[in-house]
Amino acid sequence: MKPIIIHEVGLRDGLQMEKQIVPTVQKIKWAEEFLTTRIDILQLGSFVHPTKVPQMADTDVLFEHFNQPEHKPNNVILSGLILNEKGLERGEVCGVGMYCMGVSASNTHSRKNTGMSTIEATDRIIATAKQAIAAGKRVQLSVQSAFGCGFEGKVPQERVIGIVEKYLQAGFKNISLADTAGHAYPEQVMRMFETVFQIDSSIECTCHFHNTYGLGLANCYAAMRVGVQCFESSIAGLGGCPFTKVAVGNVCTEDLVHSLQRSEIRKDIKLSNLIVLAKEFAGYFNREMPGLVYKSGPIQY
Repeated sequence: MKPIIIHEVGLRDGLQMEKQIVPTVQKIKWAEEFLTTRIDILQLGSFVHPTKVPQMADTDVLFEHFNQPEHKPNNVILSGLILNEKGLERGEVCGVGMYCMGVSASNTHSRKNTGMSTIEATDRIIATAKQAIAAGKRVQLSVQSAFGCGFEGKVPQERVIGIVEKYLQAGFKNISLADTAGHAYPEQVMRMFETVFQIDSSIECTCHFHNTYGLGLANCYAAMRVGVQCFESSIAGLGGCPFTKVAVGNVCTEDLVHSLQRSEIRKDIKLSNLIVLAKEFAGYFNREMPGLVYKSGPIQY
C-alpha cells in the first residue's frame, strides 16, 4: 500500500458554507492547532471573489501570516484553491506553495461555479496551471462532480476520463477526482480510479468525497483499495460546495484518521488533537457537527 496522505480542507471547504464569518485571528488559531496534528497538507482558503464567498475574503492575509519566518510550518504543505489566473496572481503575491485548481465534469455545475462551460474552464485552468508550474509551484488538478451532479444527475465516466487525459497530455500527474455532489458509491469509485491508473499507473491520485448520502468513508476505502494515496477531508465533517444542489459536508478528518489508525495506518497523526479541534468547531458554531468520533471518543485498545 502506498503511504496515505491527509489533506485537511476544513478552513476552506469546511467554512465556505458558514454564514457566520469567522475572524482572521480565529482562523489563524485553528490553523496553528492543525499544524500540531501531523497532517500532511493544510488548505488555508480559496482565492475567490469576496462578494461570492465572503468567508474566504481573508485568504491572502492567512498566507501572508504563515509565510512569515516565525510562523512558516516546516513539515506541512499549505495549499490554496484558485479558479483562474486572477487567483494565481493573488496567490503569487502572498506566497502559496501548492495550488489546487480544476474543472467540473458537469456543465451546469461548472457554469454556476465559474461562469464557464466545462470545455472553456478546462482550457483556461490548464493554462493557469502551466503558469504556476513555471513559477516553481506545486499543482494539483481536479475533476469536480466526477461521480455525479445534483443538477444533471449521472455524469458519464468517459467525460471524466477525457478531462484526466487532457491533464496528462499537458504534463500534469497530480490529479484529484472530487465527488462534489456526494453521489459516489464504492463500486463506481473503484471503477473510476482503476480506469485512471490503467491510463498511467504513475498518476498521483487524490480523492475528495462528500458524505451527502452516508457513503463518504466507504468511498475512501474503495479508493484506497485500488491505489489512491491522498485523501481530502474536513474537520468535524464540515463543508459543502455552495454552488451544488444539495450541499453537505466532507468526509470527517478525525473519523477517517481514527478508522485508519484502527488498521495501524498513520498512527503518527495526533488524533487527540484533531478531536479537540472538532470540539472547538462545534462549540464555536454552537451546534452538533456531522463527525462521530469527537462525540463518542476513540476506540483505544
